[in-house]
Amino acid sequence: MKAQPQNQRLIPKTDSAIQQYLSKTPASKEMYEHARSFLAGGQSHNARFYNPYPFYASKARGKFIWDVDNNRYVDYWMGHTALILGHSPAIVTNEIRKQAANGLLLGAPNKYAVELAELVSKSVPCAESVRFCTTGAEATMYAVRLARAYSKRKSIVKIAGGWHGYNSALAVGVSYPYEVPESAGLPEEEDHLVKLARFNDIESTCQVLSQNSSDLAAVILEPLLGAGGVIPADKEYLKALREQCDKIGAVLIFDEIITGFRLSLGGAQEYFGVEPDLCTLGKILGGGLPASAVVGRDEILSLADTTIKRPKQERCWIGGGTFSEHALSMRAGIATLKLLRARRSSVYGTIGKLGEELRRKVDRSFSEAGISTRTTGAGSLFATHFLRSNQEDIKNPQDVVMTDQKTMHKYCFALIASYGIFFLPGHIGAISTAHTATDILRFVESTENFADKLSSFKK
Repeated sequence: MKAQPQNQRLIPKTDSAIQQYLSKTPASKEMYEHARSFLAGGQSHNARFYNPYPFYASKARGKFIWDVDNNRYVDYWMGHTALILGHSPAIVTNEIRKQAANGLLLGAPNKYAVELAELVSKSVPCAESVRFCTTGAEATMYAVRLARAYSKRKSIVKIAGGWHGYNSALAVGVSYPYEVPESAGLPEEEDHLVKLARFNDIESTCQVLSQNSSDLAAVILEPLLGAGGVIPADKEYLKALREQCDKIGAVLIFDEIITGFRLSLGGAQEYFGVEPDLCTLGKILGGGLPASAVVGRDEILSLADTTIKRPKQERCWIGGGTFSEHALSMRAGIATLKLLRARRSSVYGTIGKLGEELRRKVDRSFSEAGISTRTTGAGSLFATHFLRSNQEDIKNPQDVVMTDQKTMHKYCFALIASYGIFFLPGHIGAISTAHTATDILRFVESTENFADKLSSFKK
């Protein structure tokens, strides 16, 4: 058997939640130990590991997910926030069954991609043109390439603490300390083309843009940071970016992999009222299957049109990949967007109200126990941060770094182990249309129990 990872020692084995988790998940423990013989780290997505080992899922339906020990959890991770309609809604699975009988990988243009592109264009303000791909990292990589081709410049400004997937062009300044390379294997030469800005700080960000204006191809950011702390942008900050990009001649890119069709039908750009030149979409776009897209202004996306005759060095080769426009994903996406468009007011009104109630009542529960927290987010997205004595609010990833992250992880893990509530410790929480007011009440009651125990322990 391989040695267990060192970071298992971060949580003491005497922790009651740990003991409860160990006793209820023996099959997951066995599977984790077996998986490490074949999978690096026992799984294939870094975020999915948590101490002492993650549970291994067996099935999911609606708001629930089950592990291989047959424990049932109310799911607030919701497939990395992708499942706005819950797990396996019939309106989506019925379309998948129909297509499965008529071909899986068609490898040719198909009518479903055209229909989904039209729905995207009608829903997302900046989407004059659409290009499908498969993953979020692929979409952000292509967006940067398009921006550089259009502007004929090289430098990119991104947010310190912002996350845009594992593509090399943007894997810079993601985790603290931001000046240290994120990974082995990333060429330093590429790092120099990415400049970091401070989220929600208009003055310092404008200074970075000004200093790099002569070679600035694009500014890319999540209008609501995901991995950076689930922090919404100030509307005035986004307006300032729009004004500065217009002044400099740089492309403004919104990474809406998470916020697209989540904060509103038109995503964060509709929610905040600020329109980018390009945006990336994913997660909800595929209805639970792999799909992403780069969308935006015609004059920029036209550079990817290889039917237009131009010299090789003047076109922008962004491909799409073998599985782009996959018929299963396109039909799942069509079913999802059609429902969201038809029930626009009720869907976003309901999950947004549930999100606001959860954020407010979670912070109140901790406050009544004498614990200072700030549950950030917007609409149906949330994350709880445990503030230090010198902190009052969370406005950017630098503030998140200063919070009590050890207690935050204990809270998230206790929800899994003791209360049957699942979202990945330290990551974003998401509410779906499958959740109800009763689920939020249970979440708050579980939080109150944890807060009381934590307060008693500290005394």
